[in-house]
Amino acid sequence: MIQKEHRPNWPSILSWSLYDFANTIFSMNIISLYFPLWVTVDKGGEDILYGFALSLSMILVAFSMPLLGVLSDRMGRRIPLLIGLTLLSVFFTCLIGVFDHLVLGLLFFILANYGFHAALVPYDALLPRVSRGSSVGKVAGIGVALGYVGAIVGILMVKPFVSEAGRGASFIPTALLFLVFSLPCFFMIKEETRKATTIFWLNIRGEVAKIKNTLLNTKRYPGLLPFLVANFIYCDAVNTVIAFMSVYAYQVMGFSDSMIRIFLIISTVFAIAGSLIFGWTTDHLGAKRTLMLVLYVWIFGLVVAIVSFSPFIFWMVGPIVGVALGGTWVSARALVVDLSPPEQIGEIYGLYNMGGKFGFIIGPLVWGTIVWAFGGLGIIKYRIAISSLLLFLIGGLYLLRKVPDKT
Repeated sequence: MIQKEHRPNWPSILSWSLYDFANTIFSMNIISLYFPLWVTVDKGGEDILYGFALSLSMILVAFSMPLLGVLSDRMGRRIPLLIGLTLLSVFFTCLIGVFDHLVLGLLFFILANYGFHAALVPYDALLPRVSRGSSVGKVAGIGVALGYVGAIVGILMVKPFVSEAGRGASFIPTALLFLVFSLPCFFMIKEETRKATTIFWLNIRGEVAKIKNTLLNTKRYPGLLPFLVANFIYCDAVNTVIAFMSVYAYQVMGFSDSMIRIFLIISTVFAIAGSLIFGWTTDHLGAKRTLMLVLYVWIFGLVVAIVSFSPFIFWMVGPIVGVALGGTWVSARALVVDLSPPEQIGEIYGLYNMGGKFGFIIGPLVWGTIVWAFGGLGIIKYRIAISSLLLFLIGGLYLLRKVPDKT
């Protein structure tokens, strides 16, 4: 009986990983590819409009994520919250395609993006449960790798709609794919039913105070605060690359939509490899050291992008950034588990995700402001914008040095 308890539950692991497959379809098609180009090219909006909408949605995410983490802990279950937030994202993504209007599209994007990111709190908090019998790094690596397979599948499945009717035709099929591939996670992962320990909605002030205490009590949680701050800083760079790389390729390198799709697919293939490689590295080298190595790869990739004055050189950016992107989420997720007490895993994941989502607030605003302020410099303004991201990566590396290694 004891031996059976420690065997990997592969149906649960694969069902959990399929949600990574599903939500990366949204991330790739909406955040990285079609929506920013729909705003800046099809609708004639400025970069800062997309940056503002992205940042506003992430303000809502960042401030609610810790409370969502505590709520999932108090409920004793993660799946109901995961379902509700996913449906929110799916619904408003569909509405972008239905109305095809810039202002309404930005408003709907704010709500869809909120649901997408907020759902990561209960989703990530399921990791310790589904990884029983397997290492956390290995399971996280499977999830991230399958997620990037989803990104490729999403691009290929939505491409016919875009080729036929333009970028605006991408939103409804993307939303439906997100929903369909989420269903195994919703229905096949079994959670133990536990009675909620408190009535959450009647004690919000107390929960906020508890979250504040978690942040300040660094003696009880060694290394937690430096990691959360580092996560916030380096995510400014990572998230801004995710949001604006297609715009950079289009405006600076002159890539067509088909070239951008190929570029993103190549990046994604290398992200799959990166997630598996760095999942193994996390288990053998440790989550902290692996994450620091990943940030060095990010720095190298951005330097190549900055000095790319021909499409040939820029094609190298995709594989480098892809490997780094896959490794970022694997090592960071595992580091959260290293630093978190089991009974507060949802709360700590809420704080972790809050820091990452704050990176979606400042980074895109910095990018949009630089592009607007240096508008008279032509495409050089984009090189200045991407150069600013190096400062975030260097700051994150410095703070990660203060996080203790797991013993």
